[in-house]
Amino acid sequence: MKRYAALLRGINISGKNKVPNGGNTMLENIPSESTMTELLGQSLFEVWQKLCTAIDEKYEMERLWNTGGKNWIYEYKYRRGGKTLCCLYAKRNCVGFMVIFGKDERTKFEEIRDTLSSAVCRQYDEAKTYRDGKWVMFEPTDTAEFDDYMKLLAMKRKPNRK
Repeated sequence: MKRYAALLRGINISGKNKVPNGGNTMLENIPSESTMTELLGQSLFEVWQKLCTAIDEKYEMERLWNTGGKNWIYEYKYRRGGKTLCCLYAKRNCVGFMVIFGKDERTKFEEIRDTLSSAVCRQYDEAKTYRDGKWVMFEPTDTAEFDDYMKLLAMKRKPNRK
């Protein structure tokens, strides 16, 4: 819970809402820990926090809160230099983790496919490919696939934290 509290400290409500370590928000009100726990449920909120922590340990990124569009309540995006690394999504009792693979990244995926779980490969294979890339949405219910997620993110961008 400390990680979420740290994320919310220092928010400036006037203008762009600044979150520590360079995060921004497009939402007027960032959801509180209790709001997220109520939305996701305690166990999924813990999965959300652990996934954020895993990404934050490897990447110094701008983080933006937004509405989740028509299918989700919230979007939490990791970006740097105008490029999105990944997005987390939240809706009632569900966490989403999206990675978009461009053409070069799809080639890299095929090179490391044998090191990934069958569940991650299945999600990748079933995802639709659009003009701008292959949009893969994972819906983690535990931390079992987090190592694979980190491999996928490393294909997109080399970690910039030791």
